Parts: sequence; structure tokens; C-alpha cells
Amino acid sequence: MKQWELIRLRKEGGLTQKKMAEILDIDISTYVYKENGKKQFNANEMFMISELLDKKIEDIFLPSNSILNRVCECKSI
Repeated sequence: MKQWELIRLRKEGGLTQKKMAEILDIDISTYVYKENGKKQFNANEMFMISELLDKKIEDIFLPSNSILNRVCECKSI
């Protein structure tokens, strides 16, 4: 996960960790663990976050060197 990207996007959107936890219907401590990379977001949470932040899932959650990101980059050329 690109944790710094998620944090940056969340802050740019004016969202707190508490608000994100409320939107995802999880405890704030669980959200903090997930945002800091100590736990993983599930697929539904990733989808909700990407929609909320108006970004593709791979732009937030996949490392830039992942094979899927490379395939996506090639398709957009």
C-alpha cells in the first residue's frame, strides 16, 4: 500500500482519521492501524476509499512497482 499517498489524499480532502473510520464503519483505532500499514484494508474498504477520494484503487493501494500498475500505465499510453 502507498500509505503516504492515502494520508496525503485524505488530508487534501479535509478528512480526519475519525471521519474515515465512520465512513468505513470501523473503529478509529482499526482505521489508524490500516492507514499505517499494520493491518490491510479489505476489498470493500479499498473500493469505498477510492470512490470517496475519486482515485483508482491501484493509485492508492498498489506499490508503484507492482505488475498491475505497470500494465495500467501501458494501457493509458
